[in-house]
Amino acid sequence: MANWNQRTIAKRVSVTGVGLHSGKPATLTLAPAPADSGITFVRMDLGVEIPARADLVTDTILSTSLAVGNARVATVEHVLAALTGLGIDNCRVEVDGPEIPILDGSAAPFVWLVQEGGIEKQRAGKRFLVIDQPVEIREGGKLARLDPAAEMTIRFTVDFDHPLVTDQTFEFRFSDRRFARELAPARTFCFLRDIEYMKSKGLAQGGSLDNAIVVDDFSILNPEGLRFPDEFARHKVLDAIGDLTLIGMPIIGALTAVKSGHAMNQALVRKVLATPGSHRVVRVSAEAELEPLRIRLPALGAVESHA
Repeated sequence: MANWNQRTIAKRVSVTGVGLHSGKPATLTLAPAPADSGITFVRMDLGVEIPARADLVTDTILSTSLAVGNARVATVEHVLAALTGLGIDNCRVEVDGPEIPILDGSAAPFVWLVQEGGIEKQRAGKRFLVIDQPVEIREGGKLARLDPAAEMTIRFTVDFDHPLVTDQTFEFRFSDRRFARELAPARTFCFLRDIEYMKSKGLAQGGSLDNAIVVDDFSILNPEGLRFPDEFARHKVLDAIGDLTLIGMPIIGALTAVKSGHAMNQALVRKVLATPGSHRVVRVSAEAELEPLRIRLPALGAVESHA
């Protein structure tokens, strides 16, 4: 049996919170799913399943939302990042409301939830999307680009018109332990000057200093300050991992992003999927396949197998 088997959650685990933008309470449950089924959101209140796929993205304003018909699930990027960051291939993400709870604004609570539920190794080998040719999206000074590489890496630069968030760059080489330590705790952020406008548009209704970094003209308003000096750039890497999860499987390639956001991340995903020759899908079924593939699979911690 291959070392690089697909993974799912070993048992059902739940958490309750409020939606960042809707302000509505919701309970989220991570549940086991069969091999090759991928990640699926389930609106339990509506009885509708919404696969985590790029073609189902309906909104990228300040978060990423998916929909099937009139059934919508918003702010999916943090839980998707946590699942991908811990090497989970298949999972049912059940939620009883229109938005994933924001919790503390990072992916750390979802990492803890996965760790509480445990990880189960499945019999099928993992699938990877390998980037073979560069694909990029440019818009003014913004960039999102995937290049061929031996492993998954991300280099993200943020540069807002603010003295505290100017020209921050964070580089990340993928492993589950590094994800849990270096990225998962990084929180979402907003500027005080934008909050009134967001609320007038029906957004940020559940936002507070407990679930977001708030920055005024000169300082961080959160009493505890930042978790990392470059927490803004780290959170953007976290968002990008969640957004790229909608490509349907882990990526082997190098992402370079400059001032990108949810919309540009999704445009990049769609362009990759629509560009013949830009990528190939491989399934790893034995260690012997690693040499001809010439790729280094992401470092994933050992799991207890229930297969």
